[in-house]
Amino acid sequence: MNATDRTVLSRIGQIAINAHDVDRATAFYRDVLGLRHLFRAGQLSFFDCGGVRLMLDKPENPEFDHPSSIVYFQVADIEAAFQSLRAVGAKFDDEPHVIARMPDHDLWMTFFRDTEGNVLALMSERGRTKVD
Repeated sequence: MNATDRTVLSRIGQIAINAHDVDRATAFYRDVLGLRHLFRAGQLSFFDCGGVRLMLDKPENPEFDHPSSIVYFQVADIEAAFQSLRAVGAKFDDEPHVIARMPDHDLWMTFFRDTEGNVLALMSERGRTKVD
């Protein structure tokens, strides 16, 4: 196989998030996070997150019964998003803080959990003015 035959992955279409109680998790993602609920298909519940579909699903067998990967939601104003989500019941593990200082911006994050114990995060890139 040469480089031109290789499949290049460039877009995430869907992320599956484990939920032991899909109804409870659906309410959290819809009512607390404010994501647009797309549809239900049996025990599956689907949301739109800026063109990436999130799927809530009850683990089918023990090998899939573990917390999900961390989903990082990008926001313009991390402080405002933190206050807003905390006000409607999101349980945060920490306060917004700088993760990395880059040449032209700082990367900020804060972590919280959904109703199923999955870790989620808010991330924000704050621009910095250049000092001569």
